[in-house]
Amino acid sequence: MSKQIRRAHYILSSHWDREWYQTFQDYRARLVGLMDRVLLRLESGVLRGPFTCDGQSIILDDYLEIRPERAESVRRLLGEGKLVAGPWYVMPDEFLVSGESLIRNLRKGNDVVRAFGGQPSRAGFVCDLFGHCSQLPQILRGFGVRAALVWRGVPFHGDARFHWEGADHVAMPSYRFGKSGYCDYANKVRHAQEPATVFDPAKASKDLMAFLQEELKATGPSGPALVFDGGDHLEMDPQHYQVLWETEGPCRIEHSTLDNFIDDLLSTFGEVKRIWSGELREPALCQMDVDQSFLIPGVGSSRQWIKRDNAECQTLLCAWAEPFSALATLRAGAEWPGRYLEVSWEWLLKNHPHDSICGCSIDQVHEDMKYRFGQSRQIAARLADSAREALTASVEGSPGDRELRVSVFNPLAVTRTGPMELVLEIPADWPEFTDEFGFENKPAFRIFESAGQELPYQRISQNREANRIRIRDIKFPEIVPLREVRVALELEVPALGYTTLTVRGDVAVGEGATIPIVIAPTRHPSTPGLAVSSTCLENEFLRVEVGAGGTLTLLDKSSGEIYPGLLELEDAADIGDGWYHHQPVNDQKCSSKFCAADVVLVSNGPLVAELKIRTRMMVPESFDARRGVRSGDLVELLVETSLKLRCGQKFLEVSTRVVNPACDHRLRMLFPSGSKAKTFLADAAFDVVERPVALREDRHLYREMEIEAKPQQSWTAVHDTRRGLAVVGDGALLEAGVRDTPERPILLTLYRSTGRTVMTQGQPDGQLLGHEMTFRYRIAPLRGAPDRTALFHLAQDLAGGIEACQMAAKDVGLKKTGASLPAQDSLIEVTGEAIVTSAKLEGKSLEVRLFNPYGHGVRSAVRAGFSLDVQRSRIVDFLSQPVKFKITRRSRTVGFLLRPKQILTVSLPVSRHEPVRME
Repeated sequence: MSKQIRRAHYILSSHWDREWYQTFQDYRARLVGLMDRVLLRLESGVLRGPFTCDGQSIILDDYLEIRPERAESVRRLLGEGKLVAGPWYVMPDEFLVSGESLIRNLRKGNDVVRAFGGQPSRAGFVCDLFGHCSQLPQILRGFGVRAALVWRGVPFHGDARFHWEGADHVAMPSYRFGKSGYCDYANKVRHAQEPATVFDPAKASKDLMAFLQEELKATGPSGPALVFDGGDHLEMDPQHYQVLWETEGPCRIEHSTLDNFIDDLLSTFGEVKRIWSGELREPALCQMDVDQSFLIPGVGSSRQWIKRDNAECQTLLCAWAEPFSALATLRAGAEWPGRYLEVSWEWLLKNHPHDSICGCSIDQVHEDMKYRFGQSRQIAARLADSAREALTASVEGSPGDRELRVSVFNPLAVTRTGPMELVLEIPADWPEFTDEFGFENKPAFRIFESAGQELPYQRISQNREANRIRIRDIKFPEIVPLREVRVALELEVPALGYTTLTVRGDVAVGEGATIPIVIAPTRHPSTPGLAVSSTCLENEFLRVEVGAGGTLTLLDKSSGEIYPGLLELEDAADIGDGWYHHQPVNDQKCSSKFCAADVVLVSNGPLVAELKIRTRMMVPESFDARRGVRSGDLVELLVETSLKLRCGQKFLEVSTRVVNPACDHRLRMLFPSGSKAKTFLADAAFDVVERPVALREDRHLYREMEIEAKPQQSWTAVHDTRRGLAVVGDGALLEAGVRDTPERPILLTLYRSTGRTVMTQGQPDGQLLGHEMTFRYRIAPLRGAPDRTALFHLAQDLAGGIEACQMAAKDVGLKKTGASLPAQDSLIEVTGEAIVTSAKLEGKSLEVRLFNPYGHGVRSAVRAGFSLDVQRSRIVDFLSQPVKFKITRRSRTVGFLLRPKQILTVSLPVSRHEPVRME
């Protein structure tokens, strides 16, 4: 019996970084030429086909924007399988965007290909991403992907096959590219890195034979070979292409697709024993002659403004625009803004390619990103505002004379209670009162809940020179003069919903007389305040005191544990680039521990108190590359930090503002935990990962050493059985770690300032010189393992906050939709330990996405605030297709058991009686 001939799958592609060391438009000019030639060769038969679009579909959009006349050709070739695109829209970084953004990216990629009449690729192609998140296998499976093709973050072992066990403990067959990854064929056969090498048919055939032998070894005794011809921005080489079909070798070469390669490869996985679990972030071990991969771990803190803008856009879309547009559609009869949302997401996703979001490209690339963020933000913010206005205007009744309707909105899927701050827009012609002898006028007003009970409030600040614009369709804009007053008050706001307040201006004694006399002060108890001294805040649970260098000592009153030395600043040299933090041999690490610090008591009351710390550090102006030392010229680094403590709050709110005065440095903040932990926790896309505190002992033997800084989405926590700390951000601080010292400090990177950029002599904007940056985070002491659900809610609350919509009777008349809504309403409420990441309309159903952050099963339920066709409720995949899953249905509630680390999408069909209008 003859031995079966093994196959080699030749894949023609081109790894297309949409922008990087050239701008998008420069790259696009190359892309148009490439695609012109691909289509011509496919249509003429010179190219057997298919051509693979690098696992992305945006290539089609970018090409056809310039060549719209080729749309029918693209459509036909996709339908014939001669062009292959997707599953991604763009090739993102997995750690710098949210899990929800990864799903929207894949959904968009699938939709684009289907819109052209093609079938998206089902290959999990992530050839060049800087490590892989723990939930990617589950995310890919939700789109029908059967196997992953990876490179970075996975050690080289000869055999390319392994089982990748995701966070949910379900394994995905995976393939690891070889020595130089997806560029192996380009380097070893085409010699694409050797410009002077001239094509020689005999040598090309010999090189191809050697390459095939090597690739066959990578898939065991019977597996297929992968001949992936898809180096960075490379076009087809016709001469080497011809050699493929003229060379007789150890296997049969077929012009193929990654999907066909996977079909062939999967038949061999019964013999594969190697398993990699969780996130794939192994630094490079082997020397370059064995393996040329790099993990590239420093991108989480490059060009920090990119991370801030991205986090804000993600929050606007997922926490505000989508869910509250759904609520306004379902309850107030507003039009569902489906296409607006798609466009906002498109602008945002175009900033998610790994060389864009990572901040490692040339300055012009990142300058272009500002416009895209701006478009995404403007659309999402406008949609969120419109939804809040429609809901507020549709609350039953109408504000009376000298009354304001104030709706307060909560973007969390759980009810929010406690002290909240609102900025009220008090009309300038409302009565005012003065204290003592009229030194300062204050607007006189009272606040009432919907049932009519007056709510006491703490007056925090005011701005007497404000205004807003009232816009009408058939009149010019009207400028309305206002007094902005910031207040704090105790509120309860329903989950993903709103509550309504009434603000009434006080009646003045003598009103109507020629000279009104206002003697109706609206005061509420202001003592005892939470500031117990000019440098100390205290509530029922915490006491925090500012000490030397602006550092804090935090007392957890429930446990008696004390946490000294919080907020110490650490400034070190950074001579790396957007990819890497690099610490020079001759570093000078500056600490703020004994720097000058001023403390200001900003506000003090029974609901909230605020301290401001101004810390002044003298740091080197730059790094002297010639001498290899930090500069002897020092500049002042002024760091302003605001501390807020509210009554009943078990965490401290912190906001830090910096205007960067120096080059070539990294600024971090330290939070000593004092725990004895050997591991720490950090959140990731749809997950919580546990990492060792200690760096590997043999890290000095690695070509790319492991570093302390690790990715997070919002929070990092370290604890033992007695004590610990969690530092929770708003999604813009993406790099943290825990140092292996007795104090076990959490290290939070604020920003890196660098001048190097690949393929250039340096790009100055990476230094962030003169940039003003604000960082928001919360510090929570722990007693043993944290409540992961509570930490996620803390992060979502910090990112989303609350929003208020205020209307006088005129505004209600302009915005009212015709519906009559209650004073309180909710889209959905989720019980249990699951975390909600998305709630949006899909067709005539509300789709709610949740995940289980724990390594054990948890029960949760979604209760709808609208009329629900409960019997048609179901679980769907990420393409909105139903999947088998056991759920319980009761009235407006759907309950379920989530497996460990499971991501679940619940489809809640809207009753036909609801006023839903769809595009």
